[in-house]
Amino acid sequence: MKKLRQIAETFGTPVLVMDLNVVENNYRQLVENIDDCKVYYAVKANSHVEIVKLLRDLGSNFDVASRGEIEKLLSLGVEPHRMSFGNTIKKIEDIRFAYEQGIRMFAVDAEMEIEKIAMVAPGSNIYVRLSTNGMEQDADWPLTRKFGTSVNHAIELVKYAKINGLNPIGVSFHVGSQNYNPENWRTAIREASIVFEEAKQFGVTMTMINTGGGMPVRYSRCIPEIKDIAKVINEAVDEYLGDNITVIVEPGRSMVGNAGVMITKVILRSKKGDENWVYVDAGVFHGLTETIQNIRYRVTVDGKEDEELEKFVLAGPTCDSMDVMYYDIDLPKSTTLGDIVYLHATGAYTTEYSTNFNGIPSPKIIFENGILLDEEFEAVEAKSNFSESNK
Repeated sequence: MKKLRQIAETFGTPVLVMDLNVVENNYRQLVENIDDCKVYYAVKANSHVEIVKLLRDLGSNFDVASRGEIEKLLSLGVEPHRMSFGNTIKKIEDIRFAYEQGIRMFAVDAEMEIEKIAMVAPGSNIYVRLSTNGMEQDADWPLTRKFGTSVNHAIELVKYAKINGLNPIGVSFHVGSQNYNPENWRTAIREASIVFEEAKQFGVTMTMINTGGGMPVRYSRCIPEIKDIAKVINEAVDEYLGDNITVIVEPGRSMVGNAGVMITKVILRSKKGDENWVYVDAGVFHGLTETIQNIRYRVTVDGKEDEELEKFVLAGPTCDSMDVMYYDIDLPKSTTLGDIVYLHATGAYTTEYSTNFNGIPSPKIIFENGILLDEEFEAVEAKSNFSESNK
């Protein structure tokens, strides 16, 4: 952890350290293991220009959710044909803007969304998003209630899109963020195949399946490897959809999550009844929002990796009672003022969610390529893996 400690001393805390070498490795794992794969990076996970430029140069496409993201990508030289407007809830003026820039691929899950696209983006390619009821029980963060629709409704939407002069090219789904069961991708592709088959009955041959995101990052529990999920996707596409199918993946968390470490510092330790409280200088409002949505980052304290652990409450620095990351986290018994605390695999949905609430600035972002492959970091990872496998 020596280099991470030096960064904390040089730049202060909180700071998010990102390793682009890890991002590149994650990208290559996808394109090398999933057949006929096109990567559309979900920009919302971490839109830093260095990440976008790296993925642009590697040949990635991009999943965008707003005009702001489109404008950012355009300013960085990403061509419109490499963007998919994957948000199913779009302002009509943003659809028009995207179309005027040259974007031709849009996600839908409702008739009105089709009508809006037909009105201001005529002839565009659309794909219908399915819900994944029953599959998200294996995910830390379900998405079904807000997004997607049933198989039967999806069939009607394909038909409606054709009637409205649009070009239905395929189906998308999302099995839920941090999904630990590869078989859920098989189930979703099997359900999507029903839409493909029914669409042929009214003259629509679709050629794209968008498997969304959901591939997990290793936080505090073991996860399937990309190869495991890729194997299921390849088998399912071959069995249920056949040849000449383009497979889209929309990695966000799995592209950048394990490429980052949030470095914070203890600014207070206190006792409240029987509880030990530790407060650090980044919290729920400054990059760690996902801790209140079931994401359990691995947390270590610099120089105290071998010390006996004790239960703590880990909280942030603001004057808000919601600013508590964990009420039951194991930290070294001596954790106290000035200690450097690392939250691992925090490259996704941290600085993007961050605010300046209470006048406290968001974490800085520092890029140090190769730092997360250091022997010190690998030693800690290996120890954690061994401990976890022996629980």
